[in-house]
Amino acid sequence: MSEVEVTRDGGVLTITLNRPDVLNAINLAVHKGIAAGLKEARDPEVRAVVITGAGRGFCVGQDLNEFREHAGSTGDMLRATYHPNILAIRALDKPVIAAVNGPCAGAGLSLAAACDIRIAAESAAFIPGFVGIALVPDSGGSFFIVRLLGEARAFEWMTSNRKLSAQEAADWGLVSTVVRDDDLPAHTAELAANYAKAPTAAIAMTKRLFDRARLGTLEEQLELEAQLQTAAAESEDFAEGVAAFREKRPADFKGR
Repeated sequence: MSEVEVTRDGGVLTITLNRPDVLNAINLAVHKGIAAGLKEARDPEVRAVVITGAGRGFCVGQDLNEFREHAGSTGDMLRATYHPNILAIRALDKPVIAAVNGPCAGAGLSLAAACDIRIAAESAAFIPGFVGIALVPDSGGSFFIVRLLGEARAFEWMTSNRKLSAQEAADWGLVSTVVRDDDLPAHTAELAANYAKAPTAAIAMTKRLFDRARLGTLEEQLELEAQLQTAAAESEDFAEGVAAFREKRPADFKGR
């Protein structure tokens, strides 16, 4: 059995963490499987990506048994395993959806937070995890969760280790949608399919703009907007979008 399963349905690629007996805790094989899935996701035929978990959990973070056995410093382990995958998610020129189907904690929370969109089943729960064993947020958690929740709420939550229900996570803005457990696969498939039919080149550039939005000055952001809007206005999708608007028909976007 593979620790990570990668499947395709049309333009949608799904990466499923597949260690259900340990709530998809992350070990080296999971890191390698995620990396392989994200590499495959760079295929231009892939227009949207889903990350989810098998069984009753999304991901409860690092497998602590393997963590204790790791040679070298913890920082070296993070740089070699977690960092490349988090950066690869952000580098993908297409939307990445986290479908959180159960407990989501520690580095699993960081993984979900690194995605562009998070949707949750009603049974999902979100737990910081790190401070519970006297660690600090890693794998991008300190970066993304502050952006999602704001500094005060992020600090209070990450240092209290309080478990959030799916509905609380939605109320806070950590996830965008909560659906019945049985409806999560269908809802995720519909959302991803809709993105796969969208003007994905424009979505990719929007992703770049949002990633840069808090890192520079207003002047720098305006300039980046101007550069990317120039590229968008010269795209095939823009020409198709305008033509479809004028002809009062659905647009047939190709992502280029």
